[in-house]
Amino acid sequence: MVQRQLPNPVELLELMKFKKPELDGRKRRLDAALTIDDLRLIAKRRTPKAAFDYTDGAAEGELSLTRARQAFQDVEFHPGILRPAPDVDTSVEILGGPSALPFGIAPTGFTRLMQTEGEVAGAGAAAAAGIPFTLSTLGTTSIEGVKAANPHGRNWFQLYVMRDREISYELARRASASGFDTLQFTVDTPVAGARLRDKRNGFSIPPQLTLGTIINAIPRPWWWFDFLTTPKLEFASLSATGGTVGELLDAAMDPTISYDDLAVIRDIWPGKIVIKGVQNVEDSVRLRDEGVDGIVLSNHGGRQLDRAPIPFHLLPEVRRAVGDDFTVMIDTGIMNGADIVAAVALGADFTLIGRAYLYGLMAGGRQGVDRTIAILRSEIERTMRLLGVSSLAELEPGHVTQLTRLVPVARAAAEARTH
Repeated sequence: MVQRQLPNPVELLELMKFKKPELDGRKRRLDAALTIDDLRLIAKRRTPKAAFDYTDGAAEGELSLTRARQAFQDVEFHPGILRPAPDVDTSVEILGGPSALPFGIAPTGFTRLMQTEGEVAGAGAAAAAGIPFTLSTLGTTSIEGVKAANPHGRNWFQLYVMRDREISYELARRASASGFDTLQFTVDTPVAGARLRDKRNGFSIPPQLTLGTIINAIPRPWWWFDFLTTPKLEFASLSATGGTVGELLDAAMDPTISYDDLAVIRDIWPGKIVIKGVQNVEDSVRLRDEGVDGIVLSNHGGRQLDRAPIPFHLLPEVRRAVGDDFTVMIDTGIMNGADIVAAVALGADFTLIGRAYLYGLMAGGRQGVDRTIAILRSEIERTMRLLGVSSLAELEPGHVTQLTRLVPVARAAAEARTH
C-alpha cells in the first residue's frame, strides 16, 4: 500500500519555484525563441507583409531556396563515442583575420526596410560576437556608418558592378579607405530574378500606401512609427549618384559583366577579394587559377535563377577540385548551427547567414540579431560536442553523409545498370 500524507507546504515550495515574470516585452519574446524558425514566426507577426515577403521570398517557384534548405535537413551525422569534448573551440581564421564563429553576416539590401535599426544593428551585433559583417552595395546604411557601428571589428563590402562603372569603383575605394578588409565581388546578378511575391504585393522602395498595406499595417503600428519617424529609407552608399530607386536597381544589374571587370576591380581593391555567386566546379577552378582569395558558393539565396544548383550539394566536389589551400565559403539555406557544422565538415572554410540574421532583426532589432547569433552559437557548440569534436579543425567528411533526394537522371540510370 502507498503511504498517504497531507501535503507539506514547505516541501511543495521546494519542488515548485515560480519564474519571475519578464516585464520587457521584447526580451520576453526573444528569450522564447529557441530556433531561427521561431524568430521567423515572430518576424512575420511584427512586420508588414510586403517587407516580410521581400526577405522571406525567393525567385519564381522558390525551388532553389526550398531545395537548399532541404539539403541541409537531409544530413546524417556520424558521431564518435568516448571522445570527451567538454570545451569546444568555434573560432576560425578566415581571409587573413579571426572570427569567433564559423559564420559571418551576409550582405542584404534594403535592410532598414525590415527594421529601422538595419545594418547598424547587424554590424554592432557582429562586433559584439567577434564575427565579420558584410555591407551590400544596396545597403541602407553608408560605408562610413557601418564603420562607425563596428569600428574595431571586421567589415566586408559586397560589390555589384554597375552600368556606370565609376560608381562601383568609387564604392570600392570608399570601403577600402574605411578599413573594410574583404570585397565580395558578386557575379550572379546579370539581371534581376523574378521575385513573384514582391510583384503580387506591389512591393516598392520606399513602401507605397495602398488600401491593402494600410489594412495590413493596422496590427503593426510599431513598424510604421519607426518607418515614419526615422531617416529616409534610401540606398545610403548610392544616395549621391542620383536617379530613382528603380533606376539605381536597374543600374546595379549588368549583363555585360566579365572577367575584364574582375581584373579592374582587383587593381583597385588592395585587400582580400572573393567571388560571390559561384555555382559550378569549372568556374571555381578557374577563379582559383586567376588568383582570387576565395569564392562563395551561392545561388543568391534562391533569389535569382530558380532551379539553380544547391551550394551545399556542390561543396564536396568543389573542395576536391580546388584543393585544401583555397578559401571556399558557402551560403543559402542556413537555418541551424548544425547546417554550419555540416558545411565545415564537408570542406567549407566559412559560411554566411542572410535571412537568419534578418529574421532576428525583424523580431527585435539589435537584440534580435544578438539572439540569432546566440542560437546559432549554441547549436554549433552542441552539435560539435555530440559529434565528439573539440575544434572545427577536427571536423571531416566522415562526420557527414548527404542524403540525396534529387539524383540526376543520367547518374541514376548508370547506377541502375551497375546493379
